[in-house]
Amino acid sequence: MHSNDKELNHTSTRREFLASATAVAGALAAPTVLTSTAQAANAHATGPLRVGLVGCGGRGTGAAAQALNADPGVILVSMGDVFLPQIDRSLAALRSDAAVAKRVQVKPENRFVGLDCYQKVIDSGVDVVLLASPPGFRPREIRAAVDAGKHLFAEKPCGTDSVGTKSVIESARRAKEKKLSFVAGFCWRYDPARREFYRRIHEGAIGPVRHVHATYLSGPVKPMPPTSERPAGMSDVEWQIRNWYNFVWLSGDGLVEQACHSVDKLLWVMKDVPPARAVASGGRNVPNNEGNIYDHIDVFYEWPDGTRITMAQRQVVAPHYDNSDYLIGTKGDAFIKGVGPVIRSEGQTWRYQGPQKNMYQVEHDELFASIRKGEPINDGERMARSTLTAIMGRMAAYTGEEVTWDQMMKSQENLFPENLNWNQKLPIAPMAVPGKTRFQ
Repeated sequence: MHSNDKELNHTSTRREFLASATAVAGALAAPTVLTSTAQAANAHATGPLRVGLVGCGGRGTGAAAQALNADPGVILVSMGDVFLPQIDRSLAALRSDAAVAKRVQVKPENRFVGLDCYQKVIDSGVDVVLLASPPGFRPREIRAAVDAGKHLFAEKPCGTDSVGTKSVIESARRAKEKKLSFVAGFCWRYDPARREFYRRIHEGAIGPVRHVHATYLSGPVKPMPPTSERPAGMSDVEWQIRNWYNFVWLSGDGLVEQACHSVDKLLWVMKDVPPARAVASGGRNVPNNEGNIYDHIDVFYEWPDGTRITMAQRQVVAPHYDNSDYLIGTKGDAFIKGVGPVIRSEGQTWRYQGPQKNMYQVEHDELFASIRKGEPINDGERMARSTLTAIMGRMAAYTGEEVTWDQMMKSQENLFPENLNWNQKLPIAPMAVPGKTRFQ
């Protein structure tokens, strides 16, 4: 994805499952479940923090490991996934790390399987929940965590449609009222080099920014298998969840699920002011069996002050891949490529020289430090805004229309199936056709 680091590779570790094993009780005793906000605040200053994981694939397993490494008082006590083998594999990987193995204390009765596993994890007496299931499930998981008064880490993006993503704004506001920490998986916001880069941009290092071009040109991610490989008797719902990346209601499309990192950085440049409008083009060059996502989208965003930003996204086998950001201001230019952030202005060149830290680990270090201090972090509204901006670009590409931010805030697009259950009939929506697919 962003570098050669295995944790950052969307097409390998973050999409792969890990070796399997069974859960074994750890050495630390489980603390008493907290019964009030005051008790929780006091206990969290020094006591154990019980963590539950929802979504036990590669990214969820990574998040759990980072939580355990962030604070010596963190104990992983419950896990949930729609497939039991995922939990077993994740447990095996976590228990293979001697540094944290004793604090992986997931008893058999706290391994929850099924479409309602998120609620069972939340209700299992945890203090913090880590949400890493497919993005289509994220809005309801975030809402349930906040309703239950849990601190949370939620992977990006926070939804796949307008209705679900806008609900996260309300959840984030309620989390703030409840003094809950809510850290978002837009990991570049936690990278020291990017933090310094964007601080300097905001302080005027290249003058007012007039144009940005971002790229996320990658290879295919989890291509859809042919229908002939679907096991006899497998339900529509299971088939689609097992191949979640290829369905818009589950992944949001490549622009929303993967390239949302780049979209988030566009918002970062613009101090989190959303764009006024977007037009886009896109489509699918490589057949994807039953899947209904595009394999490329190019978006032209315009901000209220006239700043124009372009975003190029694709997921195809090609001779050239690129994940970069190019900024042009009135006094100079700046870019982020494989060599790291660079700013060139008035004959001077700046390169980041500070400490290098794993941004995934920093996310959890700061999350758990905020809980200990009683000084909540809340990334929720920003997370929803960046996700909506990515959905805005997808909707512009799918419909061929100019889409405004005002339309996005009024949009009634709701892709999540009603009364979702394992055995329901769930026809696959046809791939969008610009000019025929209408804005909702």
